[in-house]
Amino acid sequence: MAKPRPSYRCTACGHRSPKWVGRCPDCGEWGTVDEAPAAASSGRPGAATVAPASPAKRITEVDATAADALPTGISELDRVLGTGVVPGSVVLLAGEPGVGKSTLLLETVKRWAEKGRRALYVTGEESAAQVRLRAERTGAVHSEVFLAAETDLDTVLAHAEQVAPTLMIVDSVQTMIAGGADGVNGGVTQIRTVTTALTSLAKNTGISVVLVGHVTKEGAVAGPRTLEHMVDVVLAFEGDKHSALRMVRGIKNRFGASDEVGCFEQRGDGIHEVPDPTGLFLHHRDDDVPGTAITVTMDGRRPLVAEVQALVTPTQMASPRRAVSGLDSPRVAMILAVLEGRIAVKVSDVEVYVATVGGMKITEPAADLAIALAIGSIRRMKALPRSTVAIGEVGLAGEVRRVGAIGRRVAEAKRLGFRHAIVPAGSGDLPSGIRITQVADLHEAVRAALVTSVDAYSF
Repeated sequence: MAKPRPSYRCTACGHRSPKWVGRCPDCGEWGTVDEAPAAASSGRPGAATVAPASPAKRITEVDATAADALPTGISELDRVLGTGVVPGSVVLLAGEPGVGKSTLLLETVKRWAEKGRRALYVTGEESAAQVRLRAERTGAVHSEVFLAAETDLDTVLAHAEQVAPTLMIVDSVQTMIAGGADGVNGGVTQIRTVTTALTSLAKNTGISVVLVGHVTKEGAVAGPRTLEHMVDVVLAFEGDKHSALRMVRGIKNRFGASDEVGCFEQRGDGIHEVPDPTGLFLHHRDDDVPGTAITVTMDGRRPLVAEVQALVTPTQMASPRRAVSGLDSPRVAMILAVLEGRIAVKVSDVEVYVATVGGMKITEPAADLAIALAIGSIRRMKALPRSTVAIGEVGLAGEVRRVGAIGRRVAEAKRLGFRHAIVPAGSGDLPSGIRITQVADLHEAVRAALVTSVDAYSF
């Protein structure tokens, strides 16, 4: 039998190569390519089989109550998880440094312990005393919360066996070290081995495990892509350093919807959930101001009311400036072209500034109509009523197109006290109790929002 040819593997990213190289062609690391042991063959015809530890059951005989979710006590987090944490599940929470991941999880274990359940918080980035100080500052101290400052995987598993918690936090998975695995700390091989061991622990003991993950400079979860496949739930913790708003966004969820969003606010005494974040995205004023329009955007399955503001100023420059904040710049440029080309709103000789309020970011096209009306409002110096919302996508022909979840958007506007909604024509059945104006194009939208008489329609 011919001797198998050797292969080489990068200990940092796991890339395999038929020959040795000094630098890994995949991750670019130097000196990480070593000879890999030959893989043992399995599944050969005639090979001996292994008896299963327990026989397979009919699906009708499986007890589904063992997977009933347990609420964490934080309603916004439970909203994203589905109804709570499922026993034996593995949750990956990823976010940028300093966004508040550890603060949120400290509050979570405290709420968990208040319900008479034991929690274990394993930190590999701080000492136990440092975690205790932060817990005292945020009011997250409880006698049923256990702390362990460890980075060795075997020691962490021993702590879990000794404490016997129902919820275990590992902060973070990149700092854990598996003694029997190759690779550098935080490398692909190490992360895969650690995650596999902790997943096995969760499935065999019923302990719910939450892994804290780092993100790369591109915003992706650090480590192998298989990490997201191995866990049951992947959550992204997002936030702008210039804003107190924090959002937990579901990316993957085997137990519920994967597009839910939970809102939080970072304060000096910790992180607090925000059940109704509308006030953060609306500017409260007594009088109507030209250049503002209200819309309802969907962030996952959650409708959020947002305010769009526009300002135009004369300029002598051949190429007037266009500054956009919180919106998609190419889409705003397209709307400016549609305004000038379809309804003669002249914007080619002025500087245009368009922004959202409260640091909100809007990428969906349902805000097109609000952007167009805000720019038209400031050009005509006529304010839109504060009780009006505008929802719809604007096409290049000047038409107003339908958008998804229009009923939920209008219902949210009605709940918050808005009395008039401008929506695309053909939107179907909408909630009652709020005046609905269905428009087919920008001409009708401008008349409905800005003009009291059709004869006065001019810019």
